[in-house]
Parts: sequence; structure tokens; C-alpha cells
Amino acid sequence: MTCEHSRIWLRAEHKPQEVRAAIVPQDAARLLAAGHPVVVETSSKRAFPIEAYVAAGCSTAAEGAWREAPTSAVIVGLKELGPELGPFRHRHVHFAHAYKGQGGWRETLQAFADGGGTLLDLEYLVDDDGRRVAAFGERAGFVGAALGLLAVAARRSGRAPSLTALEHWDSGAELVEDVVTALADEWPTGEPPRVLVIGAAGRSGRGAVAAGNACGAAVTAWDVAETAEGGPFEAVLEHDVLVSCVFVDGPLPPFTTSEHLQRSDRRLRVIVDVGCDPTGAYNPLPIYDTVTTLGEPTRQLVEVPPLDLVAIDHLPSLLPVESSVGFSAELLPHLLNIDRPDDAVWCRARAMFEGKLAEVLRP
Repeated sequence: MTCEHSRIWLRAEHKPQEVRAAIVPQDAARLLAAGHPVVVETSSKRAFPIEAYVAAGCSTAAEGAWREAPTSAVIVGLKELGPELGPFRHRHVHFAHAYKGQGGWRETLQAFADGGGTLLDLEYLVDDDGRRVAAFGERAGFVGAALGLLAVAARRSGRAPSLTALEHWDSGAELVEDVVTALADEWPTGEPPRVLVIGAAGRSGRGAVAAGNACGAAVTAWDVAETAEGGPFEAVLEHDVLVSCVFVDGPLPPFTTSEHLQRSDRRLRVIVDVGCDPTGAYNPLPIYDTVTTLGEPTRQLVEVPPLDLVAIDHLPSLLPVESSVGFSAELLPHLLNIDRPDDAVWCRARAMFEGKLAEVLRP
């Protein structure tokens, strides 16, 4: 007797300008070959055309049809669903940003409680060592550092805002080429821009270091050892660009503060927060309270000397094809096992959800 596999339902993304896909067509075909029916919602913005999924053998559904899908379906996406889209009846696999005290986290989890659904948060799909099994981190750091360099070059030439509305690049190589051109046109000869990457040993940190090096910047790489004593750090003010790539799940002294950034001798001109968690309880950059967007990528934090912030919470969307292909390949082995009750990765994700849900439901 064969086991009936769960239907995998790839929903369209609700977040504006989110064009990545959690499952790319070639991996959808592998799910089908393993016995998982795959439904893909149409989307006007996904980087992969619906025809590619149809060619792989997938069924299709209208955008937003996941709400009426059979309760046995596993709804897969990337970015969070607002609680107003609930109550949530299904197993949902996406980044919910609801486990670290972010704004609206109680309402989000209450929507799962109301519908009897389950959140299997992509951020908490981890292996036995606590390492995430699928992540966009490297591409996020890569894009973040590149945008920081584009912004600082523009600031050096006197342009404001330093970044205008962004469109995605077809490849990382194309993005690097644009940064190198901007620096050649707008950065003075001699010393290259100085970039401080904090969290350099992690996935996103490695991506940021790689981008900085590829673009010809002078990169300083910090990780746990360099930040152990706690900030604010003078070194932050001594670089042109700060790229914060840390994943924080506990209290941490701030890397800098609004008061710290008022120094008139500050060299720093651009801060890029790849972690991008302004409402989280453990934010190491407590200098802003709302994210920036692809339409308005920068916010000026200080007028004199000028200091810009880049805090876009879906940076890999700017390299949608490359980032989606890599993420989907990492997620695929675990989607293949989603029906196994003893699978440790899914068990841990479910336990995390149940623990957080208990906090919401506690009298």
C-alpha cells in the first residue's frame, strides 16, 4: 500500500514587489516525481512564468486560492501573511517574523489558533546543530553590501536621495558591474570605500564580504569575537558603510545609537541593516522603527554629515532568479519529507510554533 503524499500548494506572494519563489519549476518537477501533487497559483510578478510550472506537470490555481484549498494542503510561500488574511486553517510554510516580539506577532499567531492551522516557519527549519537548512542569507548580504556601496558613491557625488526606486538585476555579476562603474565615476581615486561587515562569519555576512571584495572595497570583517565586549563601537564611525548581518535571538548591546551617530567627525555615510528587525526586542541597531522599501530604498537618519539607512526586508528579491534557485534546492529535501512524523526538522519547527502559540493563549 502506498502512502498518499500531501499536496504542496505554492501560493502567490502578497508582499508588493516580491518576485522570488520558494519552489522553482525544476524542483516542483522533483516533488511531483516523488508523489506530491503540486499546485501553483498564478502570479503577475513571480520571476518564473506559470508556463514553466505547467511544463513541469503542476496544476494551477488563481492567485489567493490557497484560502479555499483542502485543509490537508501544505501552503508554501516566502513572506509573511497578515493576520487579516486569516483565520489560517492549513499547514503554512513561510517566513512569518512572529517569534521575536515583532509588531503584530500576537495577532498573527492568534489567527492560526482561530483556524486550527500550523505555522512551520522557514526561519526555524534547522538541523541538529541549529543551523538553518534553507536560507537566502548569502544573497541578502551580497545585495545589501552592493547597495551600500551604490549609496555611498551617490552621497559622495552629492546626490540625494542616494538610491532611487530599485529594479531587480538579472545576476550578481551584473550588480557588481553597476557598483564598480558607480565607484569609478563618483568615488575619488586613491583609498577605496571602507566597509565594516558585522556578522561576517554567517551566511549573509559571507555574502556581504564577497560583494565588497568583488566591488573593490576595503572590507573589515567582524564576528562574535570583535563584538563580545558590546557597543557602541567607534569602528562603526570610522568606515564609510556599515553592513549589519547578525542573526540575533537574545539581548545584545547596540552596535551604535542615535546619539552615537551625531558625532561631527563621523566618516560613516550609509548603514545597511540586512537583519532588518526594527520592531524586534533584540535589535542591535535601535536607530529606526520602520523598514525602507524597493520604491524608497533609503532614509536619511542624520543631516550633517549626511547618513542614510538601507533597511529592506527582502533584499534577495533584487536577485530573484539566483536566490530562488539556491533556496529552492536547499528546501526541496525537506519538503520531500514533510509527511514523515519523525522528521526532526519539521518536528522542531512544529515545537517552536506550539511553544509560541502557548504564549499567546496563556491566560
